[in-house]
Amino acid sequence: MNLSGPSLEALIRRLADTPPDFMDEPRVAGAGRVAVTALVNDLAAMHGGRAVLDTLGVFEGGSARGDRNRLAVAMIGTWLLADPWFLAQRLDAAALVQTLAEVAAEMAATTPAHRFTSDAERREELARSMLARLGYRPAGETVAQATDRLAAISASERRRLLEASRAAEQRAREIREALARKVAEESADKWTRE
Repeated sequence: MNLSGPSLEALIRRLADTPPDFMDEPRVAGAGRVAVTALVNDLAAMHGGRAVLDTLGVFEGGSARGDRNRLAVAMIGTWLLADPWFLAQRLDAAALVQTLAEVAAEMAATTPAHRFTSDAERREELARSMLARLGYRPAGETVAQATDRLAAISASERRRLLEASRAAEQRAREIREALARKVAEESADKWTRE
């Protein structure tokens, strides 16, 4: 996030204005209307590059249950990365495609795709995540500010912290139970000796 990027508000507005075509059903296992591989390939061409056929394979879905939401997030991410500011940067096509795949998978694991256009906080999360993965931060923010805000709104970060909290709580419970057993055993030994 060392490079200053575009206005965050402009990216959030772009996500709010996502055209219906980018929110249509992604083609998964022969069903659906939008070939996400074609969208991603077009995005790479808009940035002056070509997507490698092997990297496009990740944007094909094999099962609706496992891939639909991820591909729907990728479609919305494609719309975001087609913003004039990103196009002016002429980003490396391979890095762009990889970033899109990673961010879509991460975001889809915690949030339904439609929320990245309808919910203000999720729009901000997607915009910030995409910027951060590409090495940018929102215009007018320091690296520390951008990092703190991304951590604060990130659903995946909240999930990670919740899982860590649950693990710590489970460990504390196990220690309490072990201590209670030890006290009970010592008490039983004391009664046996008397």
